[in-house]
Amino acid sequence: MTPLSDLHPITRRSLLGGLAASSALIVLHPFSARAASNQAHLRLMETTDIHVNVMPYDYYADKPNDTMGLARTASIIDSIRAEAANSMLIDNGDLLQGNPMGDYMAYKKGMKAGDLHPVIKAMNVLGYDCGTLGNHEFNYGLDFMFNTLNGANFPLVCANLTKGELAADPKQDDLFFKPYVILEKAIKDGAGNESPLKIGFIGFVPPQIMLWDAKNLEGRAQTRDIIQTAKAWVPAMKEDGADIVIALSHSGIDGHGQEDRMENASLYLAGVEGIDAIFTGHQHLVFPGPKDFADVPGADAVRGTLLGKPAVMAGFWGSHMGLIDLLIEKDGGSWKIVDFTCEARPIYHRTEDRKVIAEVADKPEVVAAVAAEHQATLDYVRTPVGKTSAPLYSYFALVADDPSVQIVSNAQTWYIRDMLKETEFKDYAILSAAAPFKAGGRGGPDYYTDVAAGDIAIKNVADLYLYPNTVQAVLISGEQVKNWLEMSAGMFNQVEPGTKDASLINPGFPSYNFDVIDGVTYKIDLSKPPKYDADGKVINPESSRIVNLQFSGHAIDPAQKFVVVTNNYRAGGGGKFPEIASDKVIFVGPDTNRDVIVRYIVDQGTINPSADANWSFAPMDGTTAVFETGPKARDYLKAVKGATIEDAGDGVDGFAQFRIIL
Repeated sequence: MTPLSDLHPITRRSLLGGLAASSALIVLHPFSARAASNQAHLRLMETTDIHVNVMPYDYYADKPNDTMGLARTASIIDSIRAEAANSMLIDNGDLLQGNPMGDYMAYKKGMKAGDLHPVIKAMNVLGYDCGTLGNHEFNYGLDFMFNTLNGANFPLVCANLTKGELAADPKQDDLFFKPYVILEKAIKDGAGNESPLKIGFIGFVPPQIMLWDAKNLEGRAQTRDIIQTAKAWVPAMKEDGADIVIALSHSGIDGHGQEDRMENASLYLAGVEGIDAIFTGHQHLVFPGPKDFADVPGADAVRGTLLGKPAVMAGFWGSHMGLIDLLIEKDGGSWKIVDFTCEARPIYHRTEDRKVIAEVADKPEVVAAVAAEHQATLDYVRTPVGKTSAPLYSYFALVADDPSVQIVSNAQTWYIRDMLKETEFKDYAILSAAAPFKAGGRGGPDYYTDVAAGDIAIKNVADLYLYPNTVQAVLISGEQVKNWLEMSAGMFNQVEPGTKDASLINPGFPSYNFDVIDGVTYKIDLSKPPKYDADGKVINPESSRIVNLQFSGHAIDPAQKFVVVTNNYRAGGGGKFPEIASDKVIFVGPDTNRDVIVRYIVDQGTINPSADANWSFAPMDGTTAVFETGPKARDYLKAVKGATIEDAGDGVDGFAQFRIIL
């Protein structure tokens, strides 16, 4: 008989049945249906990267959204549990930050000891068995994190986060959380008899939190390499009696080779002896599935394995429920895995015309648990703070100077000039680096900033700047400014002169790493290859995409020093921009970039967000390129500065296609 794990995912799904659309029929998973008397079916369910999206509601757009929300994911948990004789529910981190409800709880309401955070309320309703931390748990500080997580009715584990310096042996580290837990569960076998199963859960967080949240962690915490940590603790879990070891890895999948302190280490974590299955996250992608990891060596995106072991990544914002189904068999006094299936089950689908169809409704108990905080968040984000004389939108932010990025740079420059006016840096030239955060991509054709002229509310500011980063500034040379821009220019594919409708955008380059530096003028020569790869390594040392780089109307002096205002993520080395790291930081602000934007708008009363077209593409006669953006971009086509763009019809997946004449 063909093992269930060898079937195509669609075939498996039809066998599994399920209750995505209806609760009228429950079909047992084949493992439960066929398990022998010495066998049992264990279903492990994952949520990951919820980012406070409990409700199916986009607070930035102030409207419901059927593609998100733990309240939606929750509604299929009961049916998914019913398909299996035995089940457990885990979360893989990034709970506490990511939408205005998170900001409301952190900045407006606050979390005292004993308070219950809405995301924890929702999770307690659903009966989670275990969880781990994500990197965004630290964004609001350790006190906020502990006051929040202490309300959970389930254990949280993290093996590579220490209190202060690392010990010589990972097992001697002074940890904030238990490195692992072993949960004993009464497992019902194929004959209906119950036997104890000891399931070990070990958790990991990206080591890079020490860069990304240095202001909250420096001097108070440290992180270890994920693989090194796992090799130390997994044998201890086996010695403690774990029959099965499950890794909760808030770390993505990267097949480019193992490195020390690797951010996306889950593939190589699977190679650690003793780990039986892996839940992954962090990258906001889906595994198994047809798109995201098809070409990663060692990853089977159809079967759902990493180095042969079962693994799942369940999307983001509650978009999917990750399922690892294990057929386990009694082997003497312990259990072993004899078969498995993996699935990322969505809460919605799109029709051929890209219309979103919800597969599930809200779970009433979850909605009721967070109703007060949901309403308070709506009141919070609808509060006006000023006016804008023109629309703010990001539809063309990747191809031309853009008003949504311009206003961020204006605010940052205004702020840092005031902060440095009495310091030794007061006479240095000030530049500002900002990137578009909402620029389509995986977020879909509606994932763009779009604020009409008139009142600006807090929700609009959060829309302009998604993350609660804090302001920092670095002191760098003109040459380093150029290399910063060379790294940003990795956003674009190389275009052969004379080509018609070349593909413009590199889909693997995240929009939040496409920094535009305001205060200089420059052009990007697409005929040249990128100088740097995604890790900031030089791949084309002779290439120079950034041309005509000028400051105050003159070619930039490579030796001149500039203050560049940015955020803590970039200043701390986030994005791996060449030579940009904490040793260049000369100012650490107490304020978030969002707060600075709000204060700037309040100070100005009415802002003028018009882009100044300080950058554009170098001309290439007879050459055109195409890119996709949201269909509403057509409303702003005539307002684009520094580029000639025309409508090129419909794109795919609900996007619109445009042509830029180079």
